Amino acid sequence: MDELGRKTAEEAKQAAKHPIIVVLENIRSAYNVGSVFRTADAFLIEAVYIIGYSARPPHKEIRKTALGAEESVSWKHFLTAREAIEELRAMGYKIYGVEQAVNSIYLQDVEMPEGQPLAVVFGNEVNGVESSTLSLCDGCLEIPQFGMKHSLNIATAAGVVLWELVRRHALQKSNPA
Repeated sequence: MDELGRKTAEEAKQAAKHPIIVVLENIRSAYNVGSVFRTADAFLIEAVYIIGYSARPPHKEIRKTALGAEESVSWKHFLTAREAIEELRAMGYKIYGVEQAVNSIYLQDVEMPEGQPLAVVFGNEVNGVESSTLSLCDGCLEIPQFGMKHSLNIATAAGVVLWELVRRHALQKSNPA
């Protein structure tokens, strides 16, 4: 780890984060939850909010795919998406569901006002983000897809969305207006 210049779990936990919170709503697979933790650690995401019946640490399957990231990424559990979204709103977050929906915004086209913290809600592997949750969001982000299939595994979708948001946040910091 020293040779690679990697942070310890404690150093990662204390490091400055990108102002992004991932919300996982009723994710069936604990492996997917673990994978999102690992991605959140890689991109120094502020936190993961876990909703409903989604598995939460400590959990054997999360540990298997997170590879320790569940120890370095802050997380919080909520019974309902409404509770999580109310907390996010109170903290000044703009909230997007990640979903193919009428009036969704392609990921690369989302406006990111400088200094505006963002939360992104990822839904169940089969049903996506619940419509009642989408109605509480400021909008929907959609990952453009061009092949026969028009869906991605939630862990893959999280990687794509988080990379784009972190990339754009980093650009804002390096090129202030």
